[in-house]
Amino acid sequence: MSLNPALDDAWRLINDAELLVSANDIELALDLVAQQVTDALADRIPLALGVMGGAVVFAGKLLPRLPFPLEFDYLHATRYRDGTRGGQIEWAALPKKEVVGRCVLLLDDILDEGETLAAAKAKLLEMGAAEVFIAVLADKAIGRAKPVYADFFGLTLPNRYVFGMGMDAYGYWRNLPAIYALKEN
Repeated sequence: MSLNPALDDAWRLINDAELLVSANDIELALDLVAQQVTDALADRIPLALGVMGGAVVFAGKLLPRLPFPLEFDYLHATRYRDGTRGGQIEWAALPKKEVVGRCVLLLDDILDEGETLAAAKAKLLEMGAAEVFIAVLADKAIGRAKPVYADFFGLTLPNRYVFGMGMDAYGYWRNLPAIYALKEN
């Protein structure tokens, strides 16, 4: 037990969690997504947009695997605000790069319920993007239809609260190189 209760809570989360996808399997999934994206978009110069903050780890590991020219920017849309339940979409930042007439590659860590990515795709099309493709590290099997689908993904995860590789648990552990699930009660 430390003198910092937040630190204790963070360590309790990881110590009680279940490893779902190892770091090695993450690397293989990243290679898969990179190949899918390359096959589809190598003959264009897409504008890759990371959805902050979850996409930062995924984008940082995916972009060096893409052997073709692209531009990069970000947008910040969130529903979670360090919690585990989604709420209203909050737009903290829109892309600075011009999207009008562009092929846009929207990058995010996970396609969960799909509300945030659906809103981001709709916003980009409203801003004039010619087309919007979605690439995620993981697609969560939630057992019902989603308002949007991922064009490219590397993993399918069970319907549990997951963290690591950009996904957080109560604001912690985005930095993990593997994916874990919170302990089920």
